[in-house]
Amino acid sequence: MTDAGLMAIAAGIAVLVGVGAGISTGLSTGRAVEAIARQPEASGKITTALLLGNAFAEATAVYGLLIAIMILGKIAG
Repeated sequence: MTDAGLMAIAAGIAVLVGVGAGISTGLSTGRAVEAIARQPEASGKITTALLLGNAFAEATAVYGLLIAIMILGKIAG
């Protein structure tokens, strides 16, 4: 296999980081809804923690996408 082929596989693996971010965002949102249903008076604190955690998860997905773009730039260049 050529170097370009291996780099393309690496870019595909880097994009798979988004799958983990999607799963974690879905799970955390579900748990936050359950927590708010059990304790509605704490919804402000729960929502704040949820948004902060989701922001970190999505930032990880963006980093994976950027790495993939950088790798693909090496193939083209």
